[in-house]
Parts: sequence; structure tokens; C-alpha cells
Amino acid sequence: MAQTGEPDMLAHYAYALLIMVAQSLAVIVPVLVSLAFILLADRKIWAAVHLRRGPNVVGPFGLFQSFADFIKFVFKEVVIPAGANKFIFFLATMISFVTAVGAWAVIPFSEHWVVADINVGILYLFAVSSLGVYGIIMAGWASNSKYPFLGGLRSAAQMVSYEVSIGLVLIAVLLCVGSLNITDIVRAQERLGVWFIIPHFPMFVIFFVSALAETNRPPFDLPEAESELVAGHMVEYSSTAYLLFMIGEYFAIVLMCVMISILFLGGWLPLWHVAPFTWLPGPLWLIGKSLVIFFLFAMVKAMVPRYRYDQLMRLGWKIFLPFSLIWVVLTAGVLVAFDLAPK
Repeated sequence: MAQTGEPDMLAHYAYALLIMVAQSLAVIVPVLVSLAFILLADRKIWAAVHLRRGPNVVGPFGLFQSFADFIKFVFKEVVIPAGANKFIFFLATMISFVTAVGAWAVIPFSEHWVVADINVGILYLFAVSSLGVYGIIMAGWASNSKYPFLGGLRSAAQMVSYEVSIGLVLIAVLLCVGSLNITDIVRAQERLGVWFIIPHFPMFVIFFVSALAETNRPPFDLPEAESELVAGHMVEYSSTAYLLFMIGEYFAIVLMCVMISILFLGGWLPLWHVAPFTWLPGPLWLIGKSLVIFFLFAMVKAMVPRYRYDQLMRLGWKIFLPFSLIWVVLTAGVLVAFDLAPK
């Protein structure tokens, strides 16, 4: 019996692994393809604000520009600094890319449309996304140059500072949900009949600004300040290694847009539960809301001047941190006082 059961168990594990790989590819491949057009939209929006055309040569309306840039990066020469630690130099790119991609495993695109619907999805997301800091620090150190090292330190300090505010925002939302499951956050908004952006609007603003700082987006792109550090921790990178950093960064940007949609805008829920809004499938609603948030990201990039580093740190530690702490206490107090805590 043992000999008969062992092949059956191996076949079961192989089938489960195959299903998991297929689910992962079903998420990663569409997101990767969409990144090309999101990057193009980012450049087009920036150009429109500056009264420029933006990319418009490669393909109709410049739609294939991102793919042309991808091919260019792949075929460029890989230049490694003479004094660099080659193993850590390339390991840093993989850490940044893999952590950015791995966070998507717990993102629900609709009811039951998720690779891993785990009960501690928020903790997993927060832990995996935090590991990206190591890739940035390693890239700055392994380059054996002062400019990427300073850029890596800047980026690490910035990301750690604003992760604190993001964590407190998540706590305020989770107090109203009573679960660490990301799908339950959307269900709670459906059950209560109100999106969390209404009762938690200050937290929405803090999360939005912290997401800009967490992903090194303007006006918080100080680790890559052109006039000071010339691309920050990525100074010495070229070709595919640089491309992996850029893809990982945009993966994180889109992830933040999706998380804002799930936490505060009802995720895959329609605007109103009446026709014709209910005719659209849930994933389309989530994508639409995320694109609106990304449009705000792009407009901030085009319109808001860059902060000084001391202003960036002051905003995170002296304004966002105390305010979010007070908001968490107030949220818990209201839930207990009015017996609104989820059972």
C-alpha cells in the first residue's frame, strides 16, 4: 500500500504545483504586459502637462515605444564596475525584482480571483514588500562607488520611514475589518455599504503620499535626484540589470495603486449596485480604479516640485507618524464606544 500511495501523492503534489505555476503566470504575464502601456501612459501624461507630444514614433500613437525600450535594454552591453562585488551586484537586482513580483500572490482581483487567499495576506504583503529595501542597499554597497552608496542609504531611510505610516494606515483599516485577509477588506466595505475612503479619508491621503515616497516617485525621488546622485543606487547598472530594477519599481507602483483601490475604494465592487454598473465584471472595476489612482500618481510627478531631504523626513516622522497614531487610537475608541467592532 505504501508503494501504491507514494506515486499518487507525488502526482497530487505535481498537479498542485502545476496549478500554482499556471495561476502565477496568469497574474504575472498580464501585469508585465500592462506595465509597458502604463509606462507609456506615464510619459504621455507628463508630456501633456508640459505641452509636449511624448513618445509617438514607434507603432501607432507610440504604443510600441516601451517594447522598443525593452529590446534596447536587453541588447545593450552589461558593464560591471571593476571593484564591484559581482555576485551581490546582480543578486540585488533579483531581490528587488522577485520581491516586487512575489507581493502579487495575495492580491485579489475579484471574489476568489487570487493566487493565495491566505488569512494573513496583509502581513505577507507588508513583509515581502519590505524586503525590497535589502536589494537597494545591496546594490548601493556592491557598486563600490560613493554615489550609488549614498543613493542606497537615502532610499533605504526613505522607504523605512514611510513604511511606518503605511503600517499604521493598514491597522486603522483592519480595525474596521477584523481580519488580515485582503479579500475580507473588500467584503467589509460591501457589508457596511460604504467605501473606507469616506470614514478614513485622512488615512487615504497619508497612504497615497506614503506610497509615492515608498516607490521613489516624484516629488520624493530623492534617491535618484538627477542633480545630486544621478540615478541613486542604480548609477552603475546597465542593460538587463537596470531593466530589472525599473520593472521592479513599476511593479511596486502598480501594486500600491491596486492596494489603494482595495483598501479605500471598494476593490472590485461597482460604484453602485444597480444596472448598468453591475454588468461590468469585478476585475474591470479594480483595474479602472487603479488606473485612476495611477493617473493621480502621474499628475503629481508632473506638477509637484521635489522636496528637500530634510522636508521628506520631517513629513514622515513629525506629521504622518503622530497623526496616524492618533487616528488609530480614535478609530479603536469609536469602534469600542459604539459597539461597532467586527464580531
